[in-house]
Amino acid sequence: MVPPLQFDHPLYLWLLLLPAGLGLLWVWQLIRRRKDVHRAMHERTTPVLERHAFAGGLSFWLCLVLATAAVVLALSRPQVLASVTQNTGTDFIILQDGSTSMRVSDVAPNRWQRSVSWIRVFAELLSWQDERVALALFAHRAAPQIRLTRDPNALFFFLDHLGEEPPFRLEDDTSWDTNIEEGIYWGVQMFDLDAELYGERLSSKAFIVISDGQAWSGIVDTALQLARERGILVYVVGVGTTAGGFIPQLPARRYDRPEDPIHSVLDRPSLRAIAEAGGGTYYELGVDADQTVALQILTDVQRRAQSTRREETFAELYWYLLATAAGLVGFGTLLLKERTQLWWQFAAAGVLVALLMS
Repeated sequence: MVPPLQFDHPLYLWLLLLPAGLGLLWVWQLIRRRKDVHRAMHERTTPVLERHAFAGGLSFWLCLVLATAAVVLALSRPQVLASVTQNTGTDFIILQDGSTSMRVSDVAPNRWQRSVSWIRVFAELLSWQDERVALALFAHRAAPQIRLTRDPNALFFFLDHLGEEPPFRLEDDTSWDTNIEEGIYWGVQMFDLDAELYGERLSSKAFIVISDGQAWSGIVDTALQLARERGILVYVVGVGTTAGGFIPQLPARRYDRPEDPIHSVLDRPSLRAIAEAGGGTYYELGVDADQTVALQILTDVQRRAQSTRREETFAELYWYLLATAAGLVGFGTLLLKERTQLWWQFAAAGVLVALLMS
């Protein structure tokens, strides 16, 4: 158990013997004064009742002894334990499918634009206080776009410029592949890079995979196991219909035989299996309202998260003790009534100011 009070330089605590000895001397002088006052009150007869202060001039010396003790304690650099309770926060990495099958228009206007509009709804529901969001696109390869950030403007600016179709070119063979494994793998790397740059953050971490499930390559078991080891939940949002539609084809060349159009449908079973293996939940756009899906994901992640964390930090008492010492000396000076003692105080203050100036 961490002690509530600790000292960086405990060797200076031996100096407390000096104010302790002075304190005993002050008590002895106070006892003598009280005896003299008692004797004077009972042995002398005066026409006017005399009043005697309890400590008289000794009050200043008591303040000086206490100020000395405060200075000694300040030299030992005491620190008091302060417990601070903070929210853990939540970190989301959105893994957006950008493969060619996302161009299918079985949902209006097409799967890609439908996904982007849901991301915007999800971002608008965040408070952006304890939540951070990152975005990565994937097809055959993953392409991280936005690092983990609390700035909503960065995400909204990127969404405004994503366009009506995925950024992966239709002419590239790699754009015809949906490699969810690669997307999850890069998501884990984004969390690792953030921890390397800014330190480990005690937060609840989650992936939101938005895809139609056309995973023609990429085995997700390895990536999902890696996510589970890091405590990252995997939520899957399906976009598309089981009726499906045809993927846009490239214009056939003059002497090439036109290729048969490829029909793409929502692969609900595989997406549901990914969500279950990742410890999350499967949702489908169009079944429930976009706000409902976003709120359910956000609520579930926050519910599973550790709501608060306890940070134990030490607060320095050095300057507080010095201020206390100065206050005691000032207060004791106000109690002085003899002119000689006041001149001695001014002289000591002048010497102290000269030392500080030099």
